[in-house]
Amino acid sequence: MTTGIYEIVRASASANPLLPAPADIIWSAVVFAILLVFFWFKVLPSFKKNIDARTAAIEGRLAEAEKAQSEAAQKTANIEAEQAAARAERAETISRAIAEASVIKDEIIVKAHAEADSYLENAKKQIEAERQAAIISLRTEVGALALDLAGAVVKQNLKEDKNSAGIVDDFLNSLQKDGKN
Repeated sequence: MTTGIYEIVRASASANPLLPAPADIIWSAVVFAILLVFFWFKVLPSFKKNIDARTAAIEGRLAEAEKAQSEAAQKTANIEAEQAAARAERAETISRAIAEASVIKDEIIVKAHAEADSYLENAKKQIEAERQAAIISLRTEVGALALDLAGAVVKQNLKEDKNSAGIVDDFLNSLQKDGKN
């Protein structure tokens, strides 16, 4: 066998210098085949296992992210629905408050008109009472002035006379009739 290898080496010496010797090619092929088998059965399965584990982890994280995203979207939808309900409730409350305010305003206006009418009626009664008092006072003063004037004109003291009251009343009645005409 060594003679065979020696023959191959000598034959290769005369061959192309760029090509390796056939023994180198054979031993390189054997080592390559051993390494190929080793990588094929030992390294490649663990590499595939690592890649599959990473893929599964990434897919799991993606699924969790999608689940979290769908939960967030659902929560957002719930919050938006609650906000819409709160807006509707607020609008309804404002509408009720405006209606109640309108009713209260109307009640206050009616009450104010009633009080104003009452005050006006009381004022009219008071004015009428004061007018009557003024008329009576005026009649008394006019009567006294009429008596003084009549006493000065006739030169009698009508104050002591019994007929003087009747004369004063007649005079006042005639003044009243003249005032109305």
